[in-house]
Amino acid sequence: MKVFISELAEKRLENLSVYLVEEWGVKVKSEFLAKLDRKISQISLHPESCPKSAELGGIYRCMVSKQTIFYYRVDFQKE
Repeated sequence: MKVFISELAEKRLENLSVYLVEEWGVKVKSEFLAKLDRKISQISLHPESCPKSAELGGIYRCMVSKQTIFYYRVDFQKE
């Protein structure tokens, strides 16, 4: 399944990347981006592998780290 990232999500990821480098260094940023990439690959192969959000109907909740969660939806008609 193809994964699309919204413009807002791209901007937030860019801001997070800058923050990680400034506060924690390049190594922490690289490790975080590697975790994020693994999670995106996981949902690409297994879209329903993350739990559904209790608050948001039809939206899945993916935890990248204790501090970072992203939400996504699956469009089964586009598979």
